[in-house]
Amino acid sequence: MAVSKNVTVIPARKHTRKSKDEEKPKLRVAAYCRVSTDSEEQATSYETQIEHYTAYIQGHPDWVLAGIFADDGISGTNTKKREEFNRMIDDCMAGKIDKVITKSISRFARNTVDCLNYIRKLKDKNIPVYFEKENIDSMDSKGEIMLTIMASLAQQESQSLSQNVKLGLQYRYQQGEIQINCARFLGYTKNENKKLIIVPEEAEVVKRIYREYLEGASMLKIARGLEADGILNGAGNKKWHTSNINQILRNEKYIGDALLQKTYTTDFLTKTRVKNHGLVPQYYVENSHEAIIPREIFMQVQEELIRRRIVHTSPNGKNRTFSSTLSFSNMIICGGCGEFFRRIHWNNRGKKSIVWRCISRLENTGRFCDARTVLESTIEQVLIRAINQTLCDKDNFLSVLKNNIETVLSHENDTTLADINKRLSELQSELVKLASSKADYEKVGNEIYRLRDEKQKVQMDNINRDEVKKRIADMDAFLREQPTSITGYDEQLVRRLIEKVTVYEDKFTVEFKSGLTVDVDE
Repeated sequence: MAVSKNVTVIPARKHTRKSKDEEKPKLRVAAYCRVSTDSEEQATSYETQIEHYTAYIQGHPDWVLAGIFADDGISGTNTKKREEFNRMIDDCMAGKIDKVITKSISRFARNTVDCLNYIRKLKDKNIPVYFEKENIDSMDSKGEIMLTIMASLAQQESQSLSQNVKLGLQYRYQQGEIQINCARFLGYTKNENKKLIIVPEEAEVVKRIYREYLEGASMLKIARGLEADGILNGAGNKKWHTSNINQILRNEKYIGDALLQKTYTTDFLTKTRVKNHGLVPQYYVENSHEAIIPREIFMQVQEELIRRRIVHTSPNGKNRTFSSTLSFSNMIICGGCGEFFRRIHWNNRGKKSIVWRCISRLENTGRFCDARTVLESTIEQVLIRAINQTLCDKDNFLSVLKNNIETVLSHENDTTLADINKRLSELQSELVKLASSKADYEKVGNEIYRLRDEKQKVQMDNINRDEVKKRIADMDAFLREQPTSITGYDEQLVRRLIEKVTVYEDKFTVEFKSGLTVDVDE
């Protein structure tokens, strides 16, 4: 027997006006506004928007202000850094806001995905978003279709703006106009015309760093010295890191030059920046602003940075790195196996002493070595004797130094920087013509790269020759000005004059930085 269906009709309820005591709660409405730069004009717009929304919400008797959330000077293409926007969304999720109003989709977001995700997230909580300019309510039946179209247009607008900004920057780069953030840039600030100018007291710190590095100090030692003297780094912090020192020593801006477009934006939405390894053009502007460090000092530092990476390669192929902790570090070499000597505290039959021993006798280098162990005091006496030998026979040594200078001068490079610069200028003009006509400019580009490498090599050769001449002149001045033999060990004098000491079984060979060599018998 079939069971009959039983249908119960539920009639619509008649709504009666509530008494004043049962008046429904007011709608809690929040406003979101944003301006995209920190200029005075936009700052005024920022204040105007806040005033507008305050009056707008208060003008609705059934609304109550739930807050005005305003991000000032933050990009709309990514919501990660928009603190007020994120705080507003959190309040919505916490049930503190019933409705959101904003000026336009482009103010709310220029990223289609973010825009729709947040609108749907709010929709799930039954919270509408009203866009004044487009007159769109997200809870309307047509709202999401319109929002998808409008948000896509807003995203395209953002992409177009990003490309325009990029083209504008590249044009300024080609004109040699530089834009540098001085907030963390030790030594410089900007004047009213946004040009780089030197901060004298900070410039002295930069000069100190370069000077101490060339005198043999490690980056760590320089950092500790700056901390001990209470000197602040570029960010205004008391703590110095070796990375701070490294960046300062490598920054071409301290010689008045500027390499532009070291990084570039890969995605206009995420604003992700990566190092430029040649995928987009770079622009090197010489003499763009006043220098703190002379060019020749800067080039010497670059050479020293390279030299310290691998100070010495052992016969077994192992690389020995630079150390500035001790005066003899990287200076004492074994005449038998070619390894460095290392300083150790020695306890020989109850007698404690400080000695230097060949690394081959301390490590398994794969080479047999029976080099003798040398007392540190013995090395000091050897150096005193070597320096005094040059003083006792100064006329002969001065003659050798004169010949050394003539040898250096005879190896002057025929290629001049003026010739290279002239050719580079011609190629730059040719490159611009080819680029504007969309012709293939790879051949010209390769020639520019080759000439830039050649220019750097010529500069380094000139710097190296100047350094050799300086060392010879320094030794020459020492021999002429020192009236008598030295009587005690002087560490600063040794650092200034001595290049290395080679230890043999029956003698020491002392090589001076000027190229002079002296044998000291045991």
